[in-house]
Amino acid sequence: MYVIRRVYDVKPGMARKVASLMQQQGDAYTAAGQRSKVTIYFNGGTLPGDTNRVYMQWTDATIDSPYREGDRSVPEASVFGAQIREHVISNYIEFFEMMVPEKMQTD
Repeated sequence: MYVIRRVYDVKPGMARKVASLMQQQGDAYTAAGQRSKVTIYFNGGTLPGDTNRVYMQWTDATIDSPYREGDRSVPEASVFGAQIREHVISNYIEFFEMMVPEKMQTD
């Protein structure tokens, strides 16, 4: 099992707006069966740490290519993606392997 996290640096003052759009985008992917339930979190400048940053995180059993055969587009998600892009300065993706009992090392 994996945790997949998209990280977006956004224009000043836009973190909450982008987080709202990303929640709607993630919900569209979830409704289409292409993603587990997403968690969106952000820092618009009212908390310590990196500001103007938005995160979208979900879990999946595999890491699949977006160019895989049979992958279908989700038009609703694309509409939100276009709105998000106008506020994004940069973004990247992170992958983490989750610890599950089958992976435990006991020695």
